[in-house]
Amino acid sequence: MKSLTIHGIDEILDRKLKVLSRKENLSLNRTIKKILCDSFGISGKANRLDHSDDFAEFLGKWKENEADEMRKSLEFSRSVNMEDWK
Repeated sequence: MKSLTIHGIDEILDRKLKVLSRKENLSLNRTIKKILCDSFGISGKANRLDHSDDFAEFLGKWKENEADEMRKSLEFSRSVNMEDWK
């Protein structure tokens, strides 16, 4: 996937993009991509902006005891041993 940098965004455009971003509850990057897709008539899955359903088939599948077991198995990764960083 390509990246693009846009220079010289004036304050009015910057403010409007940020307002729209907050309104749509999207990142600034996704907001700009959405605007571009809309302006070129790219819609549906082709624009790949909405990834919220990518893993829908896996959501809510764990039983509570399975989730507890997973949380317990990950506890070791939630602490930092400062000696490792010396």
